[in-house]
Amino acid sequence: MNSILEVFKKTKVENRAALIAYLPAGFPNKEKSSEILRLILDNGADMVEVGLPYSDPLMDGPTIQQAVEISLENKTSIDDCFQIVKELSTSKKPVLIMSYYSPIEKYGVSKFVENFALANGAGVITPDLTIEEAGPWILKTTEQEIARVFVVAPSSKAARLTKVASEVTGFVYAASLMGVTGTRAQVSSKAEELVANLRKTTDLPIAVGLGVSTPAQAKTVGAFADGVIVGSAFVKILLENSDFEKAKTLIVELTQQLRAALPR
Repeated sequence: MNSILEVFKKTKVENRAALIAYLPAGFPNKEKSSEILRLILDNGADMVEVGLPYSDPLMDGPTIQQAVEISLENKTSIDDCFQIVKELSTSKKPVLIMSYYSPIEKYGVSKFVENFALANGAGVITPDLTIEEAGPWILKTTEQEIARVFVVAPSSKAARLTKVASEVTGFVYAASLMGVTGTRAQVSSKAEELVANLRKTTDLPIAVGLGVSTPAQAKTVGAFADGVIVGSAFVKILLENSDFEKAKTLIVELTQQLRAALPR
């Protein structure tokens, strides 16, 4: 059993959803992004996603886009991302990379997967990679025992959900709405319907992302999903607080509050 599935097995026994946090690598700089993700892991997150910065982030809303622009200005490279993954892997909790497929392909699929494995990474989320184009990715991640996470949308039909889930080896990333990431007043009602439809096609854990930013929203989603993904809320704190020590305090508080909201 891979480390991601082990986490979900543990949280199921504890009758709660897993807390999964996202932050772009290199934001607000390379060292601080690693420090923030470590703080989040130490204060209740079950796993983290290290965002690989990309100049055309189709799935990301304005908050994360702004953070990614800062990361790119800091010249954050794929190798920098691997270094952050390696540093965080000492937490003994799964560390994933979330990346669009173009930079992976440009870097070299084999080289990317091999170096990610050397950094003790657990899995990779590829939000824009379709199953039809994923042959080389599936082959190499299988060889290196790297978990694959694919994203499904509320518009996906049953046959599509089955096809996508059949190639997932980590968790299924259920997008709560047709749109981009960001904090919202409430979680889309389509999220629960999508999870219910997925339950009919797979026994894999299902985590919901896009629009979850408060403890109340996390509690709502955690009642029907196996995992809750939070990203923009952490980024927003860092963007709005130039005092890094204050930002760290607020991030610790949010992490603890989100984690406390997840027991069912």
